Amino acid sequence: MTTDTKPRVRIFDTTLRDGEQSPGATMTHEEKLEIAALLDEMGVDIIEAGFPIASEGDFAAVSEIARQTKDATVCGLARANLKDIDRCWEAVRHAASPRIHTFIGTSPLHRAIPDLTMDEMADRIHETVTHARNLCDDVQWSPMDATRTEWDYLARVVRIAIAAGASTINIPDTVGYTAPRESADLIRRLIAEVEGAEDVVFATHCHNDLGMATANALAAVEGGARQIECTINGLGERAGNTALEEVVMALRVRGDIMPYETGVDPSKIMAISRRVSAVSGFAVQPNKAIVGKNAFAHESGIHQDGMLKNRENFEIMRPEDIGLSGTSLPLGKHSGRAALRAKLESLGYAVEDNQLMDVFVRFKALADRKKEVLDDDLVALMQSEERSQQDTIRLEHLRVVCGTDGPAEAELRLSVDGTSKQAKASGDGPVDAAFNAVKALIDHRARLQLYQVAAVTEGTDAQATVTVRMEEEGRIVTGASADTDTVTASAKAYVNALNRLMVRRGKAGGDRAEVSYKDAG
Repeated sequence: MTTDTKPRVRIFDTTLRDGEQSPGATMTHEEKLEIAALLDEMGVDIIEAGFPIASEGDFAAVSEIARQTKDATVCGLARANLKDIDRCWEAVRHAASPRIHTFIGTSPLHRAIPDLTMDEMADRIHETVTHARNLCDDVQWSPMDATRTEWDYLARVVRIAIAAGASTINIPDTVGYTAPRESADLIRRLIAEVEGAEDVVFATHCHNDLGMATANALAAVEGGARQIECTINGLGERAGNTALEEVVMALRVRGDIMPYETGVDPSKIMAISRRVSAVSGFAVQPNKAIVGKNAFAHESGIHQDGMLKNRENFEIMRPEDIGLSGTSLPLGKHSGRAALRAKLESLGYAVEDNQLMDVFVRFKALADRKKEVLDDDLVALMQSEERSQQDTIRLEHLRVVCGTDGPAEAELRLSVDGTSKQAKASGDGPVDAAFNAVKALIDHRARLQLYQVAAVTEGTDAQATVTVRMEEEGRIVTGASADTDTVTASAKAYVNALNRLMVRRGKAGGDRAEVSYKDAG
């Protein structure tokens, strides 16, 4: 009797490392631990928890994730020098399954940065991979910008890394340059021509600069790669990384032509997508594959008719497959706690009794202002709740007078660590006035880069989700909030961004920087 088992593809999630490098994607220590726990629970094979030598905050997060993770391998990133590797090992060593991931740029452009000859770089690769292997049994090595590295040199350094003890060879498309056919051919050729290739796992790490990250990753698997590096929601530098939800569901839906399996539980995708969006401050675009708001929406009459006759006419996967509720039954102001808890659980939110009490108060306030509270309203409410849980600066009161006569005026009261301060300010419109009132209280030099408003649902009573992005001395932060009052949502989003700025200011020490008040007069 034989069993038909599919080849296994490992899922290596780098949301907490490469994902957090996306400008404005700031996560606190507690948020990183939470995301790591969700990744572990959903069956991710390897969690790249951070870059331990980058800061004390990163080191502390990687160390704690290493201690708390139950099943996944915990990986830290290190440059090709002994100090980085030692620091990385110190952070991951307490994991049940630790991994050191060390890298160096091998393309002609990257070789020029440390001003190393080809031979000098080859020697450094041998030295650093050997050092990492003496510390840890599981070593991953990456030739950064591999897809723009000369073939002969790439094959040479991969051979050296394998001989030095690397058990995983990751081939990064660092700037999203390659195309699917090239991605598959490169992996296939490395496996065929490099000595020792049969003894290691080849991995693929793709960026989305040309919109081909997922296609390139899947092509690499066809070429023989058995590890995909990816992030939740495709979060990452520039145009982002390969999206975990896309490769997992592509392998699941198209198993007929891609007969591979992962250990990821797809029913947990939607919940972690929403959580990463909330903690990073990066909204998921409506037309995003798998997890976008419109991914299972059908507006065309022909499509709607086909859906009513047979869902498979226009859906290749079910909403329930990724953890989405199949129905959207609205709640109202007469709904109780039990109904709210059941609805939140169907949306992927598990709430304790104390948290339910707080959420219920917010839900009732929302229900008093809306005729009915839809699923999307609850998601927006929960995301706002999650963003504000650790905020030390909070909006207590806002009143704005605006209209055709003269400048708008805002009266605002903020609480910082329990101390209330208030200020008045004017501006060119209600939002500008509200922001100026915040500036009158909180000392910062951040410049507003982005202000964006989107309706959560339809109707004049719809909640507005506001996103702001700010920059101060190279630190980029994103804040977001939702409210039926657009000006209130704007002020809350601005305050949320300032809270994240405090995290950025204090990141070197792993703590939140102190907030400086201004004398508002």
